[in-house]
Amino acid sequence: MSTIHSKYIIVGAGLSGLTTAYHLMKNGEKDFVILEARDRIGGRILTKDGIDLGATWFQNHHTYLSKFLEDLSIDKFEQYSKGKSVLVYNTMAPAHYFESQHNGPSAYRITDGSISIINKLASLLSKKIKLNSKIFSITEEGDHISLKTNQTEYSTEKVIMTIPPKLVSTLDFSPELPEKLIQIMTSTHTWMSNAIKVGILFNTPFWRANDFSGTIIGQVGPVIELYDHCDYHEKVFGLMGFVNEGLRDTSTEIRKEKILAYLEKYLGKEVRDHTTYFEKDWSLDRQTSCENLKSVYMSPQYGHVLYDEWYLDGKLIFSGTETSPIHGGYLDGAVYSGINAAQKVLDAQ
Repeated sequence: MSTIHSKYIIVGAGLSGLTTAYHLMKNGEKDFVILEARDRIGGRILTKDGIDLGATWFQNHHTYLSKFLEDLSIDKFEQYSKGKSVLVYNTMAPAHYFESQHNGPSAYRITDGSISIINKLASLLSKKIKLNSKIFSITEEGDHISLKTNQTEYSTEKVIMTIPPKLVSTLDFSPELPEKLIQIMTSTHTWMSNAIKVGILFNTPFWRANDFSGTIIGQVGPVIELYDHCDYHEKVFGLMGFVNEGLRDTSTEIRKEKILAYLEKYLGKEVRDHTTYFEKDWSLDRQTSCENLKSVYMSPQYGHVLYDEWYLDGKLIFSGTETSPIHGGYLDGAVYSGINAAQKVLDAQ
């Protein structure tokens, strides 16, 4: 097996990894490779037929992402919330209808879908990205690190590891990482890993015509959150939401019928006139989740101080939204961690 030499290796072509690569290139560093285990870029950003099945929203206080979007000339738009929203707290009692206070936008979405930021970055970095490159081992060998993948072997001065910490803990390191770090990695919840998202497309946004916002918040029932997901250009008319995990073990057909019947009850029979219906269960995505799946109902703790240190004698550093002390678990955290990792690498030159 031949060995490819690169000054830096970035593991993961999600938002954090691509952000690191962009900032390295912006500062004149071009000797790096991005290894991605999937057959696509984006990580937990996934847009299908205009529906964001992964990372979707951000808010005004997410300043790192907002500045990054401006830098890349990518626009944002306000999440639609006009009209009646529905709160379902008991399926045996009438729903509670309410309207949002429009003192300012509750959230923003990225114009043309979250994937547009990934596509923009990839257009600048495409020759650096190696897809279908699953890492099996990371070995320190003197003044460099050897990485073995299913395709080839790489030799590098430094590794920027951006995949979820829980997945990092399953890799073969030599020498082994500190036991305390491994404990932290295995206990760090992987954002999105237990989510099931549903997307439904229609010919028209019938709920808007009926003075509904498209928002349903359900403490019970097959859908725990649902939102209007029409695109900025008003060419894609959709609803998108999170499915109750209790339906994970039912068949696709039964789950779909339960979801549609629930939405029909609160939004109207027009729900049955959908043109497209699809789901994304992130627990089945082995580049995001893992077998010891654990649902988290409280806000998980991200950005542990151990993720901010160098390992393997200054040759390994961590990035990714779970490692970010600022807005961990959000797009903003991914951007912050990507910028931070790039700066640390540049400072270490």
